[in-house]
Amino acid sequence: MCGFCGFFRETGRVEENLILKMRDKMLHRGPDEGTHLLAENVGIGFRRLKIIDLLTGSQPIYNEDRSICLFCNGGIYNFKSLRKELTNKGHRFSSRSDVEVIVHLYEEKNTKCLDDLRGMFAFVLWDRKRRQLFGARDRFGIKPFYYFEKNGTLAFASEIKALLELPFFSAQVSEDAFWDYLTYQYVPEPETMFSGIYRLPPGHFFLKSSGRPLQISRYWQIRFAPSEEQEEYYLEGIREKLRESVKLHLNCDVQRGAFLSSGVDSAIIAALARELEPISTFSVGYSEEAYSELKEARETARFLETDHHEYIITPNDFLQHLPRLIWHFDEPVADPAAISLFFVARMAKQKITVTLSGEGADEVFGGYGIYREPQALDIFQKLPSPLQKTFHLAERLLPPGIPGKNYLARTKRPLERRFLGNAYIFTPLEKLSIAQLHKNSSPFRITDRLYRESSHLDDVTRMQYIDLNTWMPGDILAKADKMTMANSLELRVPYLDHHVFEFAATIPSKYKIQGKTTKAALRKAFKGILPPEALNRPKRGFPVPTRQWMKRPDFQELFQDLLAGEGGNWFNRRNVRQLLVDHVNGKKDASRKLWTILIFLLWHDIFISKKRLAN
Repeated sequence: MCGFCGFFRETGRVEENLILKMRDKMLHRGPDEGTHLLAENVGIGFRRLKIIDLLTGSQPIYNEDRSICLFCNGGIYNFKSLRKELTNKGHRFSSRSDVEVIVHLYEEKNTKCLDDLRGMFAFVLWDRKRRQLFGARDRFGIKPFYYFEKNGTLAFASEIKALLELPFFSAQVSEDAFWDYLTYQYVPEPETMFSGIYRLPPGHFFLKSSGRPLQISRYWQIRFAPSEEQEEYYLEGIREKLRESVKLHLNCDVQRGAFLSSGVDSAIIAALARELEPISTFSVGYSEEAYSELKEARETARFLETDHHEYIITPNDFLQHLPRLIWHFDEPVADPAAISLFFVARMAKQKITVTLSGEGADEVFGGYGIYREPQALDIFQKLPSPLQKTFHLAERLLPPGIPGKNYLARTKRPLERRFLGNAYIFTPLEKLSIAQLHKNSSPFRITDRLYRESSHLDDVTRMQYIDLNTWMPGDILAKADKMTMANSLELRVPYLDHHVFEFAATIPSKYKIQGKTTKAALRKAFKGILPPEALNRPKRGFPVPTRQWMKRPDFQELFQDLLAGEGGNWFNRRNVRQLLVDHVNGKKDASRKLWTILIFLLWHDIFISKKRLAN
């Protein structure tokens, strides 16, 4: 795990001091080594966290005649088989680094080299003979890649904070991104909260050469293709693919372990890793017992006989470290689970350098509770039409908050108008109430294209498709990368090996959702490997006691202070203050809405107003 930055200029020289300044803004991504390259109209800086080939794996990595050089953040898990093939074709390797195969694959296949890579990666490759820059991002967006273009200069980086060092970039809030953020609690790709800075989309690459515009192309796309086999076929395939993936993900030259929550996803990964070697596991909980997963995680660790470690997060930890979390994120991502990830990574770094984690299982195998909704609504759709009309009339007459009203309301809307992904914070009407900016922009503009692309699939699979293209890269993987890299820890996600996904994509929904059970096939596949209580626990998803914390006087003081600042100009302060009062007085649980506002305010204070420096 590393970080790179740099720029390509049509004209003019590349300033070495600027490259070094950008590079060292990301010291946390690679504290072991800093290098850089100046080549004609290209400059690239690199920070390295040593994972494989500790002695000779420094970057940049060159081909035999040094006409091609590579800077890569991530890991290539099938590098041993690729290296053997390339050696047989006459290529000479100068290191044991896993990413060196990219250079020689590029010599063989040009941009088609991406088809052969199995892993997580974001990289830039300079081809001196073609005078061309080639950059790419892995299939799911596990590793970040940001870029900015202005007046013939293409700048790029693993983190936005490196781009903010550019003297020709002025940090401003994107109005469209702000409006989307209020809906989703994150900014959907390829936008960012900074006007002019974009993400290279997952599964895409770019080419840039002098005199030609930036060319961005897709090389891989998420595709579901459900088949009709017996259930046992899928269970055996899941076991085989995940065992292979975990084995590949454990390949490194440093200490490794696994995160462990109370859920089935992390338990399966830890169990498969434990089959191969002794491992350390890491869990966090909260002083508020109702939100702590430590007891269940401890039981799983005891069953697996791991070297288990725990940390209890306090409200003071939260307040003390929150600005630092936002600084590492670069953007507002209002997922409270980031708190748990930051602290479990901080603890784990004291023992290991690489951790396995369970991200991606819910999206790939159908794990979210909302995925049960099509089945529940199908019952309603089978009622006689007159009875449906009676229930719809009753729904209009029921006051807000009455159980069943929301269910009846959702029966009237098609999937495309009721599911935007796993986070839906402010409705369009609520946004008009709390925001000063009013955009005539539908929240469905993000998902409409995805629904068109998945129109041939059943509703459960379409919901997975939406989340895999929005929620997962924009929230799940963003916080996984940023919170672990904040602690110089490499996080690996075996569920997001594309071989695992491509098999899972053949599983029919009837084997994913069974009654109230989500991820049914995944759970059944590991029956006998984990105890029933570990396999069948309901999903909790890093619960965080923000509801209680936000009633504390110290939180209210922080919130009011930030709301009074420049960032508060984006909101209707009177209505936001009333929302806080209603929450504190117990009139409503507005914790997710208040958290979304707070994270934006703190981000604005750090990156736009520049009044609060987290580092």
